[in-house]
Amino acid sequence: MLQHRRERFHPFNTARIVNQALQKSSLLVGHNQNLCTRFDQLPLEPQTGLLFPGDDAKVLTQIPAREFPKQLIVPDGTWHHVKTLMRDIPRLQTLPRFCLAPTHPSRYRIRREPHAHGLSTLEAVVSALQSIEPETLNLDQLLTTFDGMIDSQIKQGTTNWRKNQRRRRGIPNVPRALTGNLENIVVGYGEQEPGNLGKSKSEQIGPMPPNHTQLMYWTAMRPASGERFHCAIDSPAFQNEAFMQRLRLSPEEVRERKSKADFSKRWDEFLRPGDRLVVLHPSTAALLHQIHPDAPPPLILKSINVPTGSDTEKATPKCFPNHAQATRNSRAEERLSIAIERVASLNLAFRKTQ
Repeated sequence: MLQHRRERFHPFNTARIVNQALQKSSLLVGHNQNLCTRFDQLPLEPQTGLLFPGDDAKVLTQIPAREFPKQLIVPDGTWHHVKTLMRDIPRLQTLPRFCLAPTHPSRYRIRREPHAHGLSTLEAVVSALQSIEPETLNLDQLLTTFDGMIDSQIKQGTTNWRKNQRRRRGIPNVPRALTGNLENIVVGYGEQEPGNLGKSKSEQIGPMPPNHTQLMYWTAMRPASGERFHCAIDSPAFQNEAFMQRLRLSPEEVRERKSKADFSKRWDEFLRPGDRLVVLHPSTAALLHQIHPDAPPPLILKSINVPTGSDTEKATPKCFPNHAQATRNSRAEERLSIAIERVASLNLAFRKTQ
């Protein structure tokens, strides 16, 4: 089991219970990058599989025994945390996937699952083992113990963890950094090289994997004050006229290009202690991480419940009175402006609920 670090001290840590109950199990806990390094060094058995849903995942109750995994990797955490583990540990993405087809809702009544048939790690492991090795003793007893723990906690009625009920509509899951005056918020966007950079037309067989491309242009704004940052980074992609027309970057914006090291130095000088970077998509965060791996992970707007409607238009001047509207000539500036507007709309939506 690979456990996201924020689950480590959760009072209802079901992965810890599984690890204590099963002889042939191990539990790795840590930051995503730490887990990535440790998991890369871990020897895996032949026919190792990943317990995680997906379009190509095989349902354990619907396959013959010869296709069962001999070793099972189980990511543990909230649904959001598990998705970050999948993103940050590339080796997981190389494993064949297996999944469950639960017929009943989770018995984990003190913690809300993201969908009706979501299961706790303990329930998922027990369900998987009941399919793979039904001869294993006391699996039902493990579930009985689990039920007793839940019943005991509900009777006590004292917990700092959210009750198992869905949030009211209109209240987005706004990170704390986006609920205040936003003076330390920096919004960024980056352009990457085209995927087939360096290949002849006959060799171009489709998009290249993300690690074959790098950040070539970075723009950012501190919306509360209007401070701007932009930097072009050395890349042969700037000689690709068709690609440059698509990006709509002006010659002035890309004339002075920096090395990766110089870009990192300039970016560090722009950021202030306490600043929090915000980007639209995980791919933008990954691009910046390639060049600036020691930076704290940014907030990703795509993972936040962004309100829709007129709030977006009304939010920017209210939250950022000193904000000079970003020019929208280039694609980068257009998308930076979209991110700034979403930050403002999240802040406004949160304030309306207070």
